[in-house]
Amino acid sequence: MSVNLSKGGLEQAQKAANGKDLPPVHLWNPPFCGDLDMQIKRDGTWIHEGRPINRPEMVRMFSSILKKEGADYFLVTPVEKVGITVEDAPFVALDIDASEDGRTQSLRFTTHVGDVVLADEGHPIRFTSDPVTQEPSVYVMVRAGLEARLDRKTFYRLIDLGHEQKVDATVMFGITSMGAFFPMMPAEHLSQD
Repeated sequence: MSVNLSKGGLEQAQKAANGKDLPPVHLWNPPFCGDLDMQIKRDGTWIHEGRPINRPEMVRMFSSILKKEGADYFLVTPVEKVGITVEDAPFVALDIDASEDGRTQSLRFTTHVGDVVLADEGHPIRFTSDPVTQEPSVYVMVRAGLEARLDRKTFYRLIDLGHEQKVDATVMFGITSMGAFFPMMPAEHLSQD
């Protein structure tokens, strides 16, 4: 059975945004209508029924009605909720803008769908590494549990902005934005890598 979002539901979502960037999906709890044949690939490409969605304005519109509940992702309108698959994070951070430096800096990220987020305690930066390959990945919280994975160039630019800071009894290498320190690894590991 093919599940789709209704045109009426999408129109209601756009109307509810009321000229703002994002509709209030956090207020909507419509019935679950099934899973949509849609996925967001690790590189940020949106796929519908096996084909990429090549219209940026359509991807932006879908991203504005994206909601995460637990580990699951949904597109939500006031009248319906459909499940989609997300390979890694739903967004990709393509750029970083730093003002100031070191412990007084603020970091602003721009995603592939045009979201701009200032990293702070409410929008933390998270570091992980693949357990098998040890390849690092960095994420920043965009909104309501939805993260952006930093692309490679943005990751390297971020690392250049890092510094050491003592956390508890350990000197850590990490990043500061808006007064919040986000540790990446013990500083002693830098000389080993």
